[in-house]
Amino acid sequence: MYMYFSGAGDSEDCPVIMACATIHVGFTVPQLLRGASRIHPTHSALVVLRHSASCYCTVNGTIKSQRKMDHLERTANNFRQEVISQAKVCGISNESETVKRLRLAITNKDFTFKAGQWVDFFIPGLPVVGGFSMCSSPGLLKREGILELAVKHTGHPPAHWVHTECTLDSEVALRVGGDFFFDPQPGDSPVKLVLIAGGVGINPLFSILLHIADLHGYQEGKGNGYKMGTVKLYYSAKNTSQLLFKKNILFLMNAFPGKIMCRFHVTQQSSPICKELQPHVTEGRISEKDLEKHVSQDTLWYICGPPPMIESISKLLSDLGVPRNCVFFEKWW
Repeated sequence: MYMYFSGAGDSEDCPVIMACATIHVGFTVPQLLRGASRIHPTHSALVVLRHSASCYCTVNGTIKSQRKMDHLERTANNFRQEVISQAKVCGISNESETVKRLRLAITNKDFTFKAGQWVDFFIPGLPVVGGFSMCSSPGLLKREGILELAVKHTGHPPAHWVHTECTLDSEVALRVGGDFFFDPQPGDSPVKLVLIAGGVGINPLFSILLHIADLHGYQEGKGNGYKMGTVKLYYSAKNTSQLLFKKNILFLMNAFPGKIMCRFHVTQQSSPICKELQPHVTEGRISEKDLEKHVSQDTLWYICGPPPMIESISKLLSDLGVPRNCVFFEKWW
């Protein structure tokens, strides 16, 4: 285990500082795709260029312009499967005012993923490749051949396409990647999990939560398989309308009492909280007091959200004495 971060690409591209000198990048999109398809890619020329440009600006103390790093650049050193699979949109719904939930039918039996991973999202006719974390379980893919994504509306071309052009039966291509996942095997020692999500950073953690529900269900039904410990989800958003999957999460809590637990946090709530949610909502940020009760030798911590939140929570855990190798995180931008 190790302290890890990755850019899942669940929102807009992150800015890269560029030097004032003119720099010509000699990569076409197909070349970049080929470079990104390796299982364990080395540092690409783009990464080296990025580092050099940043150092140049630091030394000279001036910044003339900014370029945004795309999903393929940001994840160039992450694990990627080799297989690229076709997928067809078979369901579209509004998860919130700004987030659409897609159901994708996949017929390729070789297409698999681990709970917490993301996909490269290829759209015909669009040169920019998206990157979105799965918000469904590997079990749903195995049972029904279905994968789900929840995409926030931004100006980034793939996200904009999902919100403005994507329809039922739209066809896309997907490739699985990412080193942020929870995939215990039957012989592994039981662990407890604390999942900490901010905003649309809930996506990979909801996938993990659904996978844990599948593990509990299998254990109860078959009496064997991986024996899962308890799971506590802390999920923070501005207000309850921006809490994604809240009904699904409440259902899981009721289906597995004492095994799956959740605390919602809202930081800018201005309207009354509905009765169903009230017992589970705290107004204010996730605090050290919330987390300290979960510190133990057999607890793993998974965090996903904006970079400032990741840094804040990581510091809290460090102050609480949580070993670095028990904390996993992924930054969305």
